[in-house]
Amino acid sequence: MRLFKQGLNQASGLEMTEPKPVRVIAIASGKGGVGKTNLSVNLGISLSKLGRQVALLDADMGLANVDILLGLHPQYNLSHVLDGEKTLNEIIVEGPQGLKVIPASSGMQKMAEMGTMEQAGIINAFSELGDDIDVLIVDTAAGIHGGVVNFSRACQEVIIVVCDEPTSLTDAYALIKLLNRDHGLSRFHVLTNMVETAHHGKALYQKLCKVTDRYLDVALHFVGAVPFDRGLRKAVQKQQAVTESMPNAESSLAIKNIARKIDKWPMQRGAGGHMEFFVERLIQSKNEGASIV
Repeated sequence: MRLFKQGLNQASGLEMTEPKPVRVIAIASGKGGVGKTNLSVNLGISLSKLGRQVALLDADMGLANVDILLGLHPQYNLSHVLDGEKTLNEIIVEGPQGLKVIPASSGMQKMAEMGTMEQAGIINAFSELGDDIDVLIVDTAAGIHGGVVNFSRACQEVIIVVCDEPTSLTDAYALIKLLNRDHGLSRFHVLTNMVETAHHGKALYQKLCKVTDRYLDVALHFVGAVPFDRGLRKAVQKQQAVTESMPNAESSLAIKNIARKIDKWPMQRGAGGHMEFFVERLIQSKNEGASIV
């Protein structure tokens, strides 16, 4: 497989020109239904409005829906890149504010069961973009299976999305526990979604902190709260981003505020800050023989 071989070659140390730093952010959740993908889309658009060149990778390989949320109709997706039929640039679909959407496939078992090395090959393809992006947002699948873990541990920053449901908090804790105890991640950002008030969102974060402080050696950082509002639901039904269709809605204002916070985060240069580091981390997870439980 051409892409697979390219991933191996670059990760094994071929000479490369020094690329500019790229902020790579995983947005994950312990369970589905917490609004993770919607937040990924709207944060990407909001960062674009701040003048950043943003790419959004739909990393839910078997049940992709970023394109659906935006009403996009991509002709090709990551399965065509993986098969060597298309390059990454050829499958990119432009979303609102110039957001570069990299669509995955839906309903394809081979993509849902994609191995670590294929994942590394896909990320390696981002070298095609060169200096064209400042931020890569990785919208992971929900849960704690291998793809979520590998993408999360390879990113510089991990945002965990939770809502006010007992299963959301317990599953978020399970994901943090797995990434911490089995893979050494110790720093996470928490974003509370669909909350009644900002105070309510902060209280949810503190509830999660009480458990992690007691049982895990991790640092959680509160990135913000997004309130539930009807405008958000209407935007989803219209296949539009709420920050575009209803920019003054409560949820839009909260998301844009969170994007401004993210834009001011210091670059984690110790992690490399480059695309090839992302590839190396993915391949390293394979070489270490990490087991996903």
